[in-house]
Amino acid sequence: MSFVHDLKVAARSLSRVPALWITVALTLALGIGANAAIFSVVRAVLLRPLANQDEDRLLYLRQSAPGLNQENATFSVPEIKDIGSNLKSIKELGTFSEVDFTVVGLGTPREIPAGVVDGNYFEVMGLHPVIGRLLTPADDGQNAAGAVVLTYNFWRNSLHSDPSVLGKNVRLEGPTGARSATVVGVLEPSVPYPVATEIIANLVTSPHHLSATMVTGREHRMTEVFARLSPNATLDNARAEIRSVYGAMVSAHPEVYKPEDHYKIDVTRMHEQINSRANTILWILFAASGLLFVIASSNVANLVLARTVRRESELAIRSALGASNTALRRSLLAESLILCGSGAVAAVALAIPMVAVLGRYASRFSVRANDLTLDFSLVWFGVGLALIAAIFLAYIPRLPSADSPQGGLSGRGARVAGGSSRRLRIFAVTQIAASFVLLAGACVLMKTLFVLEQTRPPFASNNVLAVNLPLMSYGKTPLQVDAFYQEVQRRVAALPGVERVSSGFGTPWRDDRGLSISFQFAAEGAKRDNGQDFRAKFRVVSPGFFDTFGVPIQEGRDFKDSDRDRTERVVIISQSLAKLLYPGQDALNRKVQWTDGVIKFVGISPEPRRIIAVVPDFDDENIIPAPAMTIYEPVEQEQGWTGRLFVRSNQDAYSLVPTITKIVHDLSADQPVEKASTLGDVRAEVLTPDRLNAIVFGGFAAVALLISVVGVAGVLAFSVSGRTREFGIRMAMGALPRNILTIVLVEGVVMAGIGVAAGVAIGFAVSRIVASYVTEIHQPGSLAFIASAVAILCAAVIASAVPAVRAARVDAVEALRSE
Repeated sequence: MSFVHDLKVAARSLSRVPALWITVALTLALGIGANAAIFSVVRAVLLRPLANQDEDRLLYLRQSAPGLNQENATFSVPEIKDIGSNLKSIKELGTFSEVDFTVVGLGTPREIPAGVVDGNYFEVMGLHPVIGRLLTPADDGQNAAGAVVLTYNFWRNSLHSDPSVLGKNVRLEGPTGARSATVVGVLEPSVPYPVATEIIANLVTSPHHLSATMVTGREHRMTEVFARLSPNATLDNARAEIRSVYGAMVSAHPEVYKPEDHYKIDVTRMHEQINSRANTILWILFAASGLLFVIASSNVANLVLARTVRRESELAIRSALGASNTALRRSLLAESLILCGSGAVAAVALAIPMVAVLGRYASRFSVRANDLTLDFSLVWFGVGLALIAAIFLAYIPRLPSADSPQGGLSGRGARVAGGSSRRLRIFAVTQIAASFVLLAGACVLMKTLFVLEQTRPPFASNNVLAVNLPLMSYGKTPLQVDAFYQEVQRRVAALPGVERVSSGFGTPWRDDRGLSISFQFAAEGAKRDNGQDFRAKFRVVSPGFFDTFGVPIQEGRDFKDSDRDRTERVVIISQSLAKLLYPGQDALNRKVQWTDGVIKFVGISPEPRRIIAVVPDFDDENIIPAPAMTIYEPVEQEQGWTGRLFVRSNQDAYSLVPTITKIVHDLSADQPVEKASTLGDVRAEVLTPDRLNAIVFGGFAAVALLISVVGVAGVLAFSVSGRTREFGIRMAMGALPRNILTIVLVEGVVMAGIGVAAGVAIGFAVSRIVASYVTEIHQPGSLAFIASAVAILCAAVIASAVPAVRAARVDAVEALRSE
């Protein structure tokens, strides 16, 4: 008899139990498909080589100051010169500074993320052009012509891969003025780091980068530093040498690198640095998919072994009629291959859309996750595992003895069933333990998301529209620039439905770079125990800013239009800062003065400023509000237009966007109007990664729990079918149906309890191990464990209900007659 015939017979046999066939196929599809999709993401984001030449020699330097809560303090020009001089393990340094340019000359004028780099940057990074050329040391210096390199994605998506863009002149508008530049090349596809830039320009396009304050200011830090190892050097050589040079620099300038700030430097490989944000979340996701695979495999083993045991009598009859053990094994193998093979095929069909969904999810953490496709190498690996599992499931069950076939027709089947039942329980407990670990992790994420969602901001958000109006100064005097933006505000304020219009330093929650700025300051009549100056967030706002956000002035007055340059300098401070400076005292009319060494480089006056008001804490950085140590200055006394327009309305805020855009473009056709969004939607966008984490891990946990429920139900159904005679005897001796019901339910709960206990132990151990390596992981609290245990136990009761009811309905006479 050929194996093909065995496959046909197996297919007919399985068609009589479609529920089993579908359940096994879907279970395997989920286990293999999820792992294939997630590994595709992990491999593309974390394991795939970079486009950079000799990437293993490409390094990233990070300066930090834990005492100032600065994880990445970037570098100043004097620091770069000190660190880079006479290095032996480093071949060359390259520098990158993040800027925002408004580009005029490449389609519709708009503000785009950009970078300015020195002439060594592209050589250090090991990148090449697609067309044209990249920047070189010849593009450095005050007298160099402005030059721009386009990133590949920007060239392809925004300019439709137009080769004629080379040589085109553009105007770059920035905070320090406008400069012209020529497009000289297009960069090859590569990972945009440290930010997703669209253009990269030479230093002369940003006048501030060549100014004396930038070149000489040791505390004026705004530059990222990359390095390339010398041919015979190692990472440890470079790290030791740079730390030695850095230590000497710190010792030489104690007035800048104060001991309490704990300045330090580190060197990492570029590949590790790029993956740092995505590394943790993706490996945890991969571990979760591994647990799901264990659960799925255990469940398939449960179902197939239970079916094999139920066929003991059939196999015994076939053996008695002359079938050899080889023929019986072959028939079992045919069934297992069909079951596992159909699951593998379904896994491929499931993995293709899953990788697209997970790719969009991972793109929140890494740009390398864009345009992902399924990695078939792991699909084939999963198919191979399915085939191995099929062989395992065909050869593990014991067959009726050839010399004693009657055993399977009498009592031996019950004994075999008893042994198999124990194995099935072990598989079920394994599923439950793994499901518990996933559930506990999902509970932690859901609790975090719930807290974030329920936390209300301390200011109005849903009816406040934020609009980006980047500063445009080309061909205008400072007075004309101020007049333009004041006229925009005046016309917008006159629109029907608009209650208040103001401007501010940055959009809450969205403008990370601007909102993180803080400076040291001294306060009249206030001193710290350690003798150091205070530090506060720096904000520039227009009159009416607090009213726009529904934040009342607690003491004093708001800024007025008369608070302008050459008048008395005034500030407003937050309530927490007032309590810190003057506990139990009145803060009004006290003087504060910026003392930070950075302010002289960014044009902020060190003159004393009088406190004219105290406002409630306005935490515009964190979703969960924290005490805000903030000093607000009037826009007309500091830097002029801040680039952000805020509009509070009593109608649909988005309905105002077309009208606001028309008002702006009527006054200046080149002025971009961008990122119009209510603060409620900005907040929702910031919460998206947390929401995605909860959804993805919650989905894994739900699938794992569902598979476990099927496993528990299958084990109990098998147990009930094997104990029919026992239940018949019990009922013949006077047991009530509820007694039988209780026995089966308790059996299910006991299995779940053992699985939960094992899951608690495993989850606790794993969380401790992971926490020792990954500090940002939230530890699951008792609530997560309790909620997961309750969910598992409830699921076990539900899973036990159907077989328990069937056991309670056993007819004692029929059960005994069948024996």
